[in-house]
This record gives sequence, structure tokens and C-alpha cells, in this order.
Amino acid sequence: MAVASGIVLFLVIWFLTFLCILPLRIVTQGEAGTTVPGTHDGSPEHHHLKRKFVITTVVSIVLWAIAAYIIITGTITVRDIDFFNRMGPAPSAG
Repeated sequence: MAVASGIVLFLVIWFLTFLCILPLRIVTQGEAGTTVPGTHDGSPEHHHLKRKFVITTVVSIVLWAIAAYIIITGTITVRDIDFFNRMGPAPSAG
């Protein structure tokens, strides 16, 4: 895996993880009872973005390390997930 591929893979994993972590532990204005006029009751009162960035980065590093290990070592290849045999037979080594 090249450096650019590794960076792109990390960014994709980071953004997907961030979008999964973003809605966790949100305290809405409706739950807190402090609805500001002109806003929705579901608007966040406390969003804790700094903590979510840190959690996202730590989880992303772990997931990226696992994915990079699998890609670099060839533990799982594209042929392993080719369920319909569209790639044809594997080339012989020799």
C-alpha cells in the first residue's frame, strides 16, 4: 500500500467513524429544557465535539491499523471476496 493510499484509507475510516460517533451522547435543548427561540427542540445543547474528535481519531487509528495489516500482508485478497467467480481462475505462480 502506497503512502497516498494509506492516507486516503485513514481519512475514509476517520470520516465514517466520526459520522457514527457524532450522534452519541447528545443532550438536546428539548431534554435540557433550554430551547432557544427559533431553534428546534432537537438542537444540541452540549455536543462535546472535542471529545468526539479524540475518540474518533483513536478508534480510526485502531481500525486503520487492522485494515492496513490485512492489505499489506495479503490476509484477505480481492479473490477471497469474489463470490461469483468473475475474476476467473487465479494465475499460477510459476
